[in-house]
Amino acid sequence: MTKIVIAGSRRLSRLNAEIKRRIDTMIEKDFTILVGDANGADKTVQRYLAEKAYGNVIVYCMVGDCRNNIAGWPTREVAAPRGVHGFAYYATKDLAMVDDAAYGLMLWDGESKGTLNDVIQMVRRNKPVVVYLATKKIFQNLRTESDMDQLFANCDSTSVQRFERELGIGNGPNRVPTSLMTTRLKRSNSRSRI
Repeated sequence: MTKIVIAGSRRLSRLNAEIKRRIDTMIEKDFTILVGDANGADKTVQRYLAEKAYGNVIVYCMVGDCRNNIAGWPTREVAAPRGVHGFAYYATKDLAMVDDAAYGLMLWDGESKGTLNDVIQMVRRNKPVVVYLATKKIFQNLRTESDMDQLFANCDSTSVQRFERELGIGNGPNRVPTSLMTTRLKRSNSRSRI
């Protein structure tokens, strides 16, 4: 059975008609939908799936802390490595969803580094991902690192500079290939444990 992850920024709490149409297509095809438990996009997608009375859903959450599961769907609890906190803590859950999915639909506000990390991880694993960029109200299909450059071209320069600084990616002259992003995150996470 085909599994698709739907994830997004916590600041996004509405689904437009085109996003709903895409989710409806997933429902019609009886895809298994993997969704997180955060407020914002995750909770909004859960609410829409519950309104549709769709049961083929798995909610991913951290062990012992499922923040939102609107319809009481099955859960997959993910344990973070010992001592991991903050961004890296929830990124553990997100990475499990990416690993388990064949495709992705990401609802991105153009600023959330968590959603961007999910997109990058999908591309790194050669898994197709559709990104809805809320700031431009456009969808972009991504499969390769060059597609990532196209996504960044639709972002403001301040955000791209922040991604370069915080995640080691972007489209500037000091661009680090997205394939090195995980290495950088691991290094920064190991430093934060000290």
